[in-house]
Amino acid sequence: MSTPEQEIEYRQHRFTPPPGAADIFLVRHGESAPARVSSPPPMLDGQADPALAPEGREQAERVGARLAHEGLDALYVTSLRRTAETAAPLAAKLGLTPRVEPDLREIHLGDWEGGLFRKNTSEGHPIAERLWTEQRWGVLPGAEADEAFGARVCAAIGRIAAAHPDQRVAVFTHGGVIGEVFAQAAGAGERFAFLGADNGSVSRLVVLGGNWLVRGFNDVTHLG
Repeated sequence: MSTPEQEIEYRQHRFTPPPGAADIFLVRHGESAPARVSSPPPMLDGQADPALAPEGREQAERVGARLAHEGLDALYVTSLRRTAETAAPLAAKLGLTPRVEPDLREIHLGDWEGGLFRKNTSEGHPIAERLWTEQRWGVLPGAEADEAFGARVCAAIGRIAAAHPDQRVAVFTHGGVIGEVFAQAAGAGERFAFLGADNGSVSRLVVLGGNWLVRGFNDVTHLG
């Protein structure tokens, strides 16, 4: 007596990166030292270069624990030391030496560098109000042009993706950069920078050529 064939089951699709894609974790650096008018932070190539605050060092440890088992093939940092300090615990766990991608450094704030951005935004400066309303870095006097910033960030992500097909990497960078990346990925006029990726947060992007697939934004569950 024949038995009926077992019916085929079709489960819901689970995302996997397409062949040749790079799986990129974008990590915002930990909290940096507070700005003080009386003792501005050191500068590097015209940009503020503060170290991590004690809270930022704790965040760096938690990021290291969060990403230690993600099968990472490479780590990237920018030329500003707060990213290298945030990456250090993870680099030590994995035995990887971070590579420097200077074009993923933070937006240049022009005349508002050296701690003035924090001071003026905290005190409700009229130009800061324009910044939040118009969502354009270019309203800041002497700031890097939005178009130039977007172009260098796009080029840097493209280089990293091209160097790591079918691999997974972590990029330690800055809030403005993460905002720009996700604005471009989403095709949004509104920049994610102004939503605020938190210090120590992990976001995720899958890149294959010109296709940028958003897989996660501002994960802070590891920070407690």
